[in-house]
Amino acid sequence: MGRSWERMVQKNTKKANQIRKKQGQQAIGSVSQAKSDIDRFFGRNLILPITLIAFAVLYAILYSGVEQKTSVTMFWVTVGLYILLGIVLFIRRPYLNVGKAFLGTRRFNRDIRVDAAQVKQITVQKGYVVIETKAKGSNWVFSRLTNRYDTVAMGERLQEFARTHNVPFLEK
Repeated sequence: MGRSWERMVQKNTKKANQIRKKQGQQAIGSVSQAKSDIDRFFGRNLILPITLIAFAVLYAILYSGVEQKTSVTMFWVTVGLYILLGIVLFIRRPYLNVGKAFLGTRRFNRDIRVDAAQVKQITVQKGYVVIETKAKGSNWVFSRLTNRYDTVAMGERLQEFARTHNVPFLEK
């Protein structure tokens, strides 16, 4: 089946979506349909960005008055890049995805996904959520203090997840 078939499918999908929109229904093939079963809890990284920006400001203050033997342009590029890195880390928010049969997060700038069978235990404390995995690597710790997660809502959703998949759940 060639391009004419694809055009016909697109044309019919467009017509069907217009009708569904008038009826108040969701469009066919929309992204929100596929992701509706995932709960995402966002945090906010504050400590590292503030440290990087403070380091850049301190570097600029201490070395701007000293006679520089290197390029002045490289000095200001270095200061600017530290500030840019702090802003990027502030904007890129950490998260926890809780799906039907998996958990996902971002670790060391890559997305990691763990199936329910690979979760050893979930522990919820006041201000902390710890997910222990059977997989190689460290535990996942989500903290209210350092990353501004809503640990109460996370704990409730993870308790439901643990109950569904028979994962040990401890609440301290």
